[in-house]
Amino acid sequence: MSTSYYADRINLYFLLQQHPDWNQQEYADALHRSKSWVGKWHIRLQRVPNGDLQALHQVALGQSRARKQPPERIAPEIEAEILAIRDEPPEGLRRTPGPKAILYYLPRRLTLWQSHLRLPTSTRTVYEILKRNQRIAPRPRRPEPLDLPRPAPLSCWQIDLKDVSTVEDDPMEPTGKRQHVAEAFNSVDEGTSILLWSEVRTDFTAETLLASLAQAIERYGVPQRITLDRDPRSVGAPQGSDFPSALLRFGACLDIEMHVCPPRHPQDNALVAYCTPFGH
Repeated sequence: MSTSYYADRINLYFLLQQHPDWNQQEYADALHRSKSWVGKWHIRLQRVPNGDLQALHQVALGQSRARKQPPERIAPEIEAEILAIRDEPPEGLRRTPGPKAILYYLPRRLTLWQSHLRLPTSTRTVYEILKRNQRIAPRPRRPEPLDLPRPAPLSCWQIDLKDVSTVEDDPMEPTGKRQHVAEAFNSVDEGTSILLWSEVRTDFTAETLLASLAQAIERYGVPQRITLDRDPRSVGAPQGSDFPSALLRFGACLDIEMHVCPPRHPQDNALVAYCTPFGH
């Protein structure tokens, strides 16, 4: 409830006490309200005993707009028709009808003796009936986020290549690319979420990617583990899975644990995946 509504009701009560000879229009002009509003609250405020501020407070709060009675239940016969439409689509409908389609077809299936029964008007009501009768599977709950322990600073990195979408193809020397015109190689420390290294190039290959990582290691030291996605320039092509890529062999030579993210698990490399230092 708005505070101004409450204040106007209280002010009307005291105006009724101070100026009992006023008409409704004068009360409405004093409070900048309508005559109908004054008439409604005049009746309610007359029930307040003189000097009973607690009763005045309760009346001025107004009446709740919540439903006083539960809604009328849908008859079992109507529920059976809803389920029948769901199980056997009518009129050659070649798909499972949803709540909106069921509301459209339901009046056509009712017989004369059923026409007086209350029909649902909301798709939510139909959805609840279908869900209660196991016609709609419950949605799986989203898993709770896990708070993973942070490693020691500079001991574990995450690396990734990201497209710099703000860079457009050079009109003077076009390459024909619409995406990945320029890419950024980012390295983020897992323990502190600090961006350690970021290099932007237009020609990232397996060779230049390895060179950029080597520069980052030369500056910040050798980490214990590096997490990376399944980019072919990092892990090689799937056809050559028996032969580690140059980047993986480079990490093995430095005794670095190279953790390659499993397919469809980008959350394992989330820190660097959401790193956008260039506004792309």
